[in-house]
Amino acid sequence: MTDPQAVHAPLNTETEPCGDLCTRTLAMPADTNQNGDIFGGWLLSQMDVAGGVFASKTAKTRTVTVAIDAMNFRKPVFVGDLVSVHANLVRIGKTSITVHLEAWVLRRKEMQPILVTDGNFTYVAIDDQGHPQVIPQAAAPIT
Repeated sequence: MTDPQAVHAPLNTETEPCGDLCTRTLAMPADTNQNGDIFGGWLLSQMDVAGGVFASKTAKTRTVTVAIDAMNFRKPVFVGDLVSVHANLVRIGKTSITVHLEAWVLRRKEMQPILVTDGNFTYVAIDDQGHPQVIPQAAAPIT
């Protein structure tokens, strides 16, 4: 049996989101699963869009998703929650960028944001023909 701590990223102990705000959207009834909660795939797609925004701005070119690692669905998202996705640079390689993404929600009657999902997403910079492209090492994270 594997150690669950080795599989999952550590829980963010911050009470506020950190990193660059990349997207913010409202969870709607059309985004629910059969149980009435927000579908995990919808949340994953919101995070991927946010990570793509961050990666493209950092690389200053088109990027595509190549891997998602250490995804943690920590708490459910409900209809009416305001979902914000924040990005932090993990590393820049020759052609790739790894970004740690956190999805936080603000519930209708709550004052404190709640960390609901996080994970590492890796993107590759590509040229107009879709081939990997070297990322200039001067590329710096968005501030």
